[in-house]
Amino acid sequence: MTDIALTHRRGLLLGAVSLFTAACTGGGAEAQGRPDRFAGSPFRRITDAEWRERLPPLAYRVLRHEATERAGTSPLDDEHRRGTFHCRGCELELFRSEWKFDSGTGWPSFFRVNEAHIGTQTDYALGIPRTEYHCARCLGHQGHVFNDGPRPTGLRYCNNGVALTFRPA
Repeated sequence: MTDIALTHRRGLLLGAVSLFTAACTGGGAEAQGRPDRFAGSPFRRITDAEWRERLPPLAYRVLRHEATERAGTSPLDDEHRRGTFHCRGCELELFRSEWKFDSGTGWPSFFRVNEAHIGTQTDYALGIPRTEYHCARCLGHQGHVFNDGPRPTGLRYCNNGVALTFRPA
């Protein structure tokens, strides 16, 4: 079986597990005590085939099928200009440059996120619970959040660079 076929099968399985987990754990915006203000977004009506046409291959696999880019491959890890980071799927602003820090992991990392623009759910793909976060408007997978970040939040939003675009100030 090819790597692409395995990635696709893994993505489908992880997507099904994530949906099941979200349903069981209540990981969406409404479960977090806030209404899903993006429920009617046209980005949620885009088909998988349309996403495949709209996005570069790796961004498609990350955003739509929860793949992970290789550490150290994203130019955004070394982006230090003032500006904002947006979801590559729908351009929703997720992070500001002043929230970015060098985590040494090889992925763009942030200690704060625009909380109104993400949703979270528990991810068991590696056999241990992790908190996955996604864009609230298009539901594109961004990365995982960990409790080993710097002050003032102590959080590390570890993001796939291919899931983001950067807009300089």
